[in-house]
Amino acid sequence: MSTIITGVVTNGVVVPDTPLPERAKVEVIVLPEQAKSHRVSMLEFLETLPAGPRAFNTWEEYEQHLRQEKDAWDR
Repeated sequence: MSTIITGVVTNGVVVPDTPLPERAKVEVIVLPEQAKSHRVSMLEFLETLPAGPRAFNTWEEYEQHLRQEKDAWDR
């Protein structure tokens, strides 16, 4: 089983973020600088999406649709 452990290179030496077990076999993959990204919340992600048509204009319309779907299942 593989485990991903990140780290950084300091003075040409790979320094892992967490200790490695003794005699562990490792494989080092050097990521290009542009491949690194920071984590964002779902709300931050949604705010990056372009404006455009949505299935529902308001939250209330969406909840009404869900109620109708649930009522259809209950029949």
